[in-house]
Amino acid sequence: MGNCFGSEPAVDPKPSSTNLSTPTKQSTPGTSRDYSSGGGLSATSSSAGLSRFSAALSDDAYVAGEILPIPNLKIYSFSDLKNATRNFKSDMVLGVGGFGTVYKGWVDEKTLMPSKIGTGMMVAIKKLNPESMQGFEEWQSEVNFLGRLCHPNLVKLLGYCWEDKELLLIYEFMQKGSLENHLFRRNAAIEPLSWDLRLKIAIGAARGLAFLHTSDKQVIYRDFKASNILLDGSYNAKISDFGLAKLGPSGGDSHVTTRVMGTYGYAAPEYVAT
Repeated sequence: MGNCFGSEPAVDPKPSSTNLSTPTKQSTPGTSRDYSSGGGLSATSSSAGLSRFSAALSDDAYVAGEILPIPNLKIYSFSDLKNATRNFKSDMVLGVGGFGTVYKGWVDEKTLMPSKIGTGMMVAIKKLNPESMQGFEEWQSEVNFLGRLCHPNLVKLLGYCWEDKELLLIYEFMQKGSLENHLFRRNAAIEPLSWDLRLKIAIGAARGLAFLHTSDKQVIYRDFKASNILLDGSYNAKISDFGLAKLGPSGGDSHVTTRVMGTYGYAAPEYVAT
């Protein structure tokens, strides 16, 4: 399982802010699904599924200059994720944001299928608020970008669910939470970060941005802030939340026109001014 660039014919593209392919909706509730790795997306249902989206960014994948294998994303049924989170019980909530609610869940380390609570691997499951007007576009952008991008300083997207009105994303679990929580110490139990850790986090986040900006198909992130920098158990920084991301210039163009997006106060003044 990975979140790296892949190569495959486009299937059912729909217009979006990212100009990438659209994930396929689950046609049969209660089942996981396989998407074949060759010749496009397959609509065949199965007990455990892997998916690969169409190539819209690059034929090769790079991390630190290395070409990576073509990635796959797990396609979950809504029933799968209910099992992984004990039916989205309140004691499984990790946080609540503009997109919706994030729950902790448990999956098997090898198959990524739901496992007994407390066994296997913990993951973070983001569930879209059905009332969100921008939700689908941001969910789609997240899948299209994080489902392809692969770098040690970008959070890993493991899979997704699109069933009826239910939209969910499944990520690797980041043990130390967001940088924002550590900087502002919203929990009294959180210790101040040492200068060494602050420097480590800053360098990690910068490396993630540098990867986005210097890859063959440049990515404009548009929402860089402390709450979107997540920390693993060793305080390695990983950029998350690609809902506002957009592809950079291509085909000889020198710039891309975009609306001002993101959080005011974090955006560069010259960006807001133009």
